[in-house]
Amino acid sequence: MNTLEAVKTRRSTRKFKSQAVELEKLQTIVDAGRFGPTGGNCQTNHFFVISDASVIAKLKELVQAAFAKMELRDDLYKSLKNSITLSRKGNYSFCYTAPVLIVVANQKEYGNNMADVACAVENMMLAANELDLGSCYINQLKWLNEEPTLLEYLRSLGLKEGERVYASVAIGYADTESGLPNRTESPRVGNEVVFV
Repeated sequence: MNTLEAVKTRRSTRKFKSQAVELEKLQTIVDAGRFGPTGGNCQTNHFFVISDASVIAKLKELVQAAFAKMELRDDLYKSLKNSITLSRKGNYSFCYTAPVLIVVANQKEYGNNMADVACAVENMMLAANELDLGSCYINQLKWLNEEPTLLEYLRSLGLKEGERVYASVAIGYADTESGLPNRTESPRVGNEVVFV
């Protein structure tokens, strides 16, 4: 698979098999993230590759509890409203059924934190596609990156004092008949381009 093919056929996977992802594949994916561009070549991203089901379950529990307490307003972003609604119902799984969650943090006071993390996550999703794995960009931990209970738990996993989570990516084998992610190229209906 060449780079443009990986880009054009990468689609979000939201239903995964419980099958474990091989360590070699996870190392390749994380290396792709580590080689993402960073402002001034600072390389301050901090990667947490979580495949321990009990840790993922605890994160799901804490995320659901945090969203369930939030005010549901009409002006909220659609996905945030969905997170709150499902959390209140008690059946919210922010990272779907993925057996792996890669959480990416960076320095809270660093001006390029979000950009550097987003570049790393995109690289990891492209690498996952090439390796026949599904992936999905996850915002929920970023939305809750100041929530005290969740922050304390993330610190127990190694998050440093001055760091916050800016994105995560769910990784795993797609729960499809073939086990491959959906690679149907999605037509572009937005993202206007002007050549000057």
